[in-house]
Amino acid sequence: MADSSSRFFSRKRNASVSAAAAEAPRALPFWHYLAAAVLGAINTLSFAPTPHGGWIELVVFALFFAWLSRTSGWRGAALTGWAFGFGNFVTGVWWLYVSMHVYGGMAAPLAAAAVALFSLYLAIYPALSSVVWSFVAGQARFGDEDTVTASDIDASPRYAPTWHGAFAFASAWALGEWLRGLVFTGFPWLASGYAQVDGPLKGFGSIVGVYGIGWVLALVAALIVQTLFNWRHARTSVARVAPGVVALGLIVAGMLLSLVEWTTPANAPLDVRLLQGNVKQEMKFEQAGVDQSLALYQRLITEKPADLIVTPETALPVLSVQIPQDFAVAIRNFADTTNSSILFGAIGVTILPDGRATDFTNSLFGVTPHVNGVYRYDKHHLVPFGEFVPLGFHWFVRLMGIPLGDLARGPIAQKAFIVHNQPVAVDICYEDIFGEEIARTIREQETPAGILVNSTNLAWFGNTIALDQHLQIARMRSIETGRPMLRSTNTGMTAVIAANGDVVSKLPVFTTGVLEARVQGTSGATPYVTSGNMTVIAVSLILLAFGFAFAPNRKRSGTR
Repeated sequence: MADSSSRFFSRKRNASVSAAAAEAPRALPFWHYLAAAVLGAINTLSFAPTPHGGWIELVVFALFFAWLSRTSGWRGAALTGWAFGFGNFVTGVWWLYVSMHVYGGMAAPLAAAAVALFSLYLAIYPALSSVVWSFVAGQARFGDEDTVTASDIDASPRYAPTWHGAFAFASAWALGEWLRGLVFTGFPWLASGYAQVDGPLKGFGSIVGVYGIGWVLALVAALIVQTLFNWRHARTSVARVAPGVVALGLIVAGMLLSLVEWTTPANAPLDVRLLQGNVKQEMKFEQAGVDQSLALYQRLITEKPADLIVTPETALPVLSVQIPQDFAVAIRNFADTTNSSILFGAIGVTILPDGRATDFTNSLFGVTPHVNGVYRYDKHHLVPFGEFVPLGFHWFVRLMGIPLGDLARGPIAQKAFIVHNQPVAVDICYEDIFGEEIARTIREQETPAGILVNSTNLAWFGNTIALDQHLQIARMRSIETGRPMLRSTNTGMTAVIAANGDVVSKLPVFTTGVLEARVQGTSGATPYVTSGNMTVIAVSLILLAFGFAFAPNRKRSGTR
């Protein structure tokens, strides 16, 4: 009887300790958040140019989830997510400083402050994901009232890694990244799925896209932590190993899915020439630079025929109506006599009846052999501060000397450029970081494109990791769509990417050259092209709503 009373009061005491711990969030020391920021900085190493960084990312995300589990309330979770995000972004997009200071002429302290502030803004999204997780999965606080002791509470995470928490973390993380790619025109650079183009989860890209890979990544990371936690605390062998088995199964599935070919070869292969002019950015829009560019690209285009020849973005840094007559005649004659199709970048413009120029656009123009008229693609997704000025920020742009600050937009889904019966979908620079828009273009084209072309100029960012990261992003677009990607850049990286995301060939950066290749277009639709981001968004919202409604603490509170 005495033993029974002792056990009863012991359970009551432990339950009181657990309840008190849940109701009074403990304050975490400053070093907790500093460590989260350092972990975020380490996560930058997961992305290009690190080879096979997807494996590093798995470890980092497992550590991040374990660290997040040490928090005891939504405020601590928010600050942990924010610190992690800031560490990741300030080390991952620091190259923006180069464009603002070196080429934009902004004072160094202001440029550095702008990068820091932008990183703090981007970190809002992992902070938001962490808050959502804390409200949904965080309801499953550490332990069971019958088994938890005061020493357990002191030594273990305040949020227990559970199945409930793992799916909540995956869903909240994916939604946070999706929102970052949407709000204020979006900036999905460094979305976690990009690091997996050479990682074990690559195969999920064709099904659920880059955000879906992020969902799987977060789930696997949480299940790894759950496995380690259960190894000490779970009562049965099944409970100890089940999360690890599922995590391993997802990794194996991602590797096997990367072998699946969702599209098939279509039409005859094309011989392509991708031009890299290496024109210095600081002189590109000066008269000397304009003259150099016109002469250089006329020579590069006409020195050898090909089915398709592509120049970088604004390779001709002039208005389309100001292209010299001799250049236009030389290109047209070359196209007609050699049966070469040519895509070149220039600045589009609309001339009003009274002669005024309006609606300047960042455009690609296409010359097709023996076809009158010129194909035109106008960039739709413009770069804030570089191609358009957000409301109230003209003062910021005036601090820089970057030209073309406010451009007009083209429609989101534009017709393909036809090269010998092969439809080609083109996009310019920054547009290829928006996978949903490229998938939508393919869905809505009358004849879906079988090859993707990206024309870009990353000279604004110097010889930095931005070049490697952008190539990595382009590779994800090939994985998502099952189509090869051709990239023509000013300074690098000019490359040919296979339909499975592998780099077939590329030019050395900061060299003048031409990349020649034979490329086979494809037809058909991957699951991602068919549904876009809707799959991962719908699944995440449903799981979060279900998790919030049926959280463990909510069920228990109804029986007390």
